[in-house]
Amino acid sequence: EILKTNHIFLAQAFERMMSPTGPVPSSSEHSSAVPPVEEAQIPGSASSPSPSALLPISALKQPGPEGLCPREQRRVWFADGILPNGEVADTAKLSSGSKSSVAQAAWDVPVSASSYRALCGVENCVRRDISLVPDGDRLPPLLLALGEKGKDMLVEEHPSHQKVALLLGEGGPNPLTFILNANLLVNVKLITYSSEKCWCFSTNGLHGLGQAEIVILLQRLPDEDVFPSEILKLFLDIYKDAMKGVSVNTLHSSFYRKHGGFLFVSPTFQKLDDLILPDEPFLCGILIHKLEIPWAKVFPIRLMLRLGAEYGVYPTPVISVRHRKPLFGEIGHTIMNLLVDLRNYQYTLPTIENLFVHVEMGRSCIKIPLRKYNEVMRVISSSNEHVISMGASFNTEADSHLVCVQNKHGLYHTQAISSTGDPRKVTGASFVVFNGALKASSGFLAKSSIVEDGLMVQITRETMEDLRQALRDKKDFKITCGKMDAGDAKEYVDICWVENEEKTSKGILSRVDGKSMERAQSEKAPPWRDFERDGKVIKCTEVNYFVKDHELPSAVPHQFAKEIAVACSTALCPHLKTLKNNGMNKIGLRVSIDSDMVEYLAESGGHLLPQNYMNDLDSALIPVIHGGMSDPTALPLKMELIFFIIERLF
Repeated sequence: EILKTNHIFLAQAFERMMSPTGPVPSSSEHSSAVPPVEEAQIPGSASSPSPSALLPISALKQPGPEGLCPREQRRVWFADGILPNGEVADTAKLSSGSKSSVAQAAWDVPVSASSYRALCGVENCVRRDISLVPDGDRLPPLLLALGEKGKDMLVEEHPSHQKVALLLGEGGPNPLTFILNANLLVNVKLITYSSEKCWCFSTNGLHGLGQAEIVILLQRLPDEDVFPSEILKLFLDIYKDAMKGVSVNTLHSSFYRKHGGFLFVSPTFQKLDDLILPDEPFLCGILIHKLEIPWAKVFPIRLMLRLGAEYGVYPTPVISVRHRKPLFGEIGHTIMNLLVDLRNYQYTLPTIENLFVHVEMGRSCIKIPLRKYNEVMRVISSSNEHVISMGASFNTEADSHLVCVQNKHGLYHTQAISSTGDPRKVTGASFVVFNGALKASSGFLAKSSIVEDGLMVQITRETMEDLRQALRDKKDFKITCGKMDAGDAKEYVDICWVENEEKTSKGILSRVDGKSMERAQSEKAPPWRDFERDGKVIKCTEVNYFVKDHELPSAVPHQFAKEIAVACSTALCPHLKTLKNNGMNKIGLRVSIDSDMVEYLAESGGHLLPQNYMNDLDSALIPVIHGGMSDPTALPLKMELIFFIIERLF
């Protein structure tokens, strides 16, 4: 009945898929020198199915220039050109783009140990325990050969240290792959990085739980033939936390009583050549000292940049140096004592994602993303009347950053870390504090100064009230600093609301068509219902919204995404075993709706799903997609959902 009231037909139309929206405008570029501070310069700064087994997308689209058909003539055309009653449709009216899609239907890319497809078939070789990591220093099962589409895998259940040492020492092109459980692999390789011998660890499987993969580059100790096996327990702990919905994100930490812990960062300017890299997104883990844990908990960006200054890497190194001296000691006297709880960790500095603080000669700028308005309002409501403080994000558009260094006497001072030896143009700061206690009798309009690795702005009570109101109204605000009688010798602090926040999906490619996702707004999928069959579970872990403006128009896309996820999971649930047996354990689904066009595309491994799956998707998705057209104010609407097929573990 739904389809009879809409002139919609299914067509093979890969080329017609909507491209992402226009480029996000870049941040404003100011070129001024930073007030002189001490600076640390950094020198240099599986067997494939035949093409006939695959057919292209289902796409729903309104008619072309020939005009609308009378209601009694409206019909549905399937992607293979067959009408619901079995008649052959007029294929001349189908999209001309279908042939190029069919031509791509060849799984000719071999499975690598870093590909999520490498997990297909692992469940047939090991137990379904959450942990296959033995106690003590024994090693988990070793995956010696991947086979094709999960078949003919070769697994050694109890590898010896001697054999592993021999295989690692040979230094072949491929890493050793350990099976921590049927859903999680860890690739290990001994490499040389910046003239240092290192153990390179790379996970494969955390994406299935919506967790970024993890890369750790651990310094190898002299005469160390095998890596320290306890690090495998770290990856397993991250997996177990992800099962509970607790994810590790950038600047998060994991702690261990014996070794301090790891600080996780998103890679930016670091050299990653020759590392075993998983699919994006991934985080790099850096070993931290016990005495550095307070900073990792309450203000991790300070620790990240301090590591960069220590080892001459901007913004921070990826090598974990073992048995090094701590970079921070006893807390001592720091402005952070006023802003965070360094003793009991009951409160910390509220950090606004993609809020940037630029410090320049004569001018500073605080850029607040419009999308974070609600978070800013929460900061204002929780602040006392005299102080507003906010933590900032690391900005890849800055060419340098303030660093806080603690000397051997426990005192803190400021340095600047730079990516090159060139003069700095944009220097980032890690926090901003507005202090409204400046007396009018002081003779100053306002004061701004660098304090440790942040910016302190002292203003009068009246200016504080005006600032709060401007923030509530989403209005830009300018603070003039300097003496009242200083003539033109003034400095300025600008608070600006911006739409062009930093690209959070940088480096991530679409799972559907391989295009860049930099213009998409990516969100982790809420814990929607899981669908299980034959011991396998399909999970939607991520939703990417392609939006024209800086924010989604309403809550409609989120509800629509949930309905699409449930419909897709319902349709594919009976096929989970077959899908995974054929190497399709990661599936991308893109849905596009506009007033004159509706279509969807489903793929796995860069190839379109076979037609037998598409038929079930048609039945489940078409009613939901039609319902998404009921609110014209939410159009155009385009989103991409990511699904993973994982094993039920015990």
